[in-house]
Amino acid sequence: MRIRLALAGALLATSAAAQPVQPIPAVSAPVSELLDASPSLTIGNGQIVAHIAPPGPGAFYRGTRFDQAGVITSLKLNGREFYGPWFDRTAPNVLDYTYDAIGAIVAGPDSATSGPVEEFAPLDFAPTPGLFVKIGVGVLRQPDTRPYDHYRNYEIVDAGKWTVTPSQSGVTFTQILKNGETAYTYEKILRLVLGKPQLIIEHRLKNTGSKVINTTVYDHNFLRLVPGNAGTTITFPFPLTIATNPPPPDLIRAEGHALTYLRPQAVKERVSFLVTGFGATVADYNIAIRDATGAGVTITGDQPITRLNIFSIDKVQSVEPYIAIALAPGEEKLWTYRYTFAK
Repeated sequence: MRIRLALAGALLATSAAAQPVQPIPAVSAPVSELLDASPSLTIGNGQIVAHIAPPGPGAFYRGTRFDQAGVITSLKLNGREFYGPWFDRTAPNVLDYTYDAIGAIVAGPDSATSGPVEEFAPLDFAPTPGLFVKIGVGVLRQPDTRPYDHYRNYEIVDAGKWTVTPSQSGVTFTQILKNGETAYTYEKILRLVLGKPQLIIEHRLKNTGSKVINTTVYDHNFLRLVPGNAGTTITFPFPLTIATNPPPPDLIRAEGHALTYLRPQAVKERVSFLVTGFGATVADYNIAIRDATGAGVTITGDQPITRLNIFSIDKVQSVEPYIAIALAPGEEKLWTYRYTFAK
């Protein structure tokens, strides 16, 4: 089981190692058109108002990379925005994102999403034509012998059965899916805590098939605090070390338990690097992101971190903690993230 988990993590890590190089798209559409044309649910608790895009026909997020449940297109605490699309335009043939001739960010379908979105490593994938599964997306078709690429938009053969149950302060999403021996029930709840500036994201994954489920999942956390991220500090419970692809030293300082952005990121400047120093305890899943005014969010989880990546461009900052999932047939796993916002 440990070997399979390592392979799942390595597969996802390899696919995310580098952004694809591509030409400027000839045709793109403003993200406002996508927002205006997509269904949206609104929840609130007196302090926070959030807009959530459900899965299904005409959905805001139409890719096969991220979990399609609970995409947050806006979350405001007393009028202060924390999320929202980080890209300006969309184009169907773009992989990940690129820039047009005037410097606008153009996102492809698999990265054109918003908020604290999650990505599961694929199940049953093989580099031969056939079917594989992504939790929160569905049964996908692998058309050739190319390695898995999460920037690639795969055909959805079966999205499973989705149920969406909204309330005033939350939304519950349930997906039931079966593909041969692989089958599961996946439930995800986004809930605003009454009387507090908090969002809770609860998950339940039950293995209803006859095959072991081994995967990883991380939250991309597309946080939009300050344009360029200057003055933003990310604080961890542990003394950290930058493990790979260190950012320019004049951009980010790593010292003790914190990373600090020293200057604004330039247009088209991108950083993505791994951080180590966390242990095997739940206590290390406690991450505070703040701008120079103290506004930001603290993210806590109830699972140990297995991998931790930092990504940012001038429009967005992302802390990406991974957790591991291993479920024998009949087993289920519960996990929860808590987001506490400060303005």
